[in-house]
Amino acid sequence: MSSNESPVAIVTGAGAADGIGFAAARQLVDSGFRVMIAATTDRIRERAAELAQIHPDASASFIGDLTSETAATDLISQTVAKFGRIDALVNNAGMTSQHDPLSDREAATAIDLDRTGWEHSLTRNLTTAFLVTRAALPHLLNSPHPRIVNVASVSGPVLAFRGDVGYHAAKSGLVGFTRALAADHAAEGLTANAVAPGWIHTGSATAEEIELGKQVPMRRSGTPAEVGAAISFLASPAASYITGQVIVVDGGNSIQEDRATLSLS
Repeated sequence: MSSNESPVAIVTGAGAADGIGFAAARQLVDSGFRVMIAATTDRIRERAAELAQIHPDASASFIGDLTSETAATDLISQTVAKFGRIDALVNNAGMTSQHDPLSDREAATAIDLDRTGWEHSLTRNLTTAFLVTRAALPHLLNSPHPRIVNVASVSGPVLAFRGDVGYHAAKSGLVGFTRALAADHAAEGLTANAVAPGWIHTGSATAEEIELGKQVPMRRSGTPAEVGAAISFLASPAASYITGQVIVVDGGNSIQEDRATLSLS
């Protein structure tokens, strides 16, 4: 397959060298994709340069705030202008942003969270995926193997921790969005799935989160590459009969029932 015939993927939220988005992008390039990676700051250019070391013609980068409809549209148009097609979309943007002044207003209980914080959390963690997906769908549906992979979380769809109602609601909404996409476009050959990571040792993981990772059945946090492997598979032609599903990547944390015994063993 020539480079111009190679499939093309977009991965949002790929700016961190030790994050899930960039790990997914690396694995997609390794598997033969050309990749447009997106983030809110110019550090994304460094990630594109790293991908170019794997394959010199396989990557491009986009800087923009995907909570903006204009930025989402620009991301898609620049990808098509660069590569000529879109075959897979990985919606990973969300969680935190390096230049976001409102990020510390989001983590709260329902009684303490104001409307600004609530709407900001939903916009960053859910609306971004909607805006990029809506802009990408006409191009995806021209692909022989169209794929959408949304990066959700166990927090909301599977489990919950205290004090972050907006984030849990947004990630739960992302799963509903995924299933709706799957139902709406299955007859056109498009698959839409979600990956739900648990405790993952990224660069943004806190000391408390790393400690909690030691309490899962596998006794460690996951790695970005382990989540990236699930994303890469779901974006591949091999995943042609999997759609509307949530793949949990959490080392068994969500299936353990007797947590007290586990912590003492």
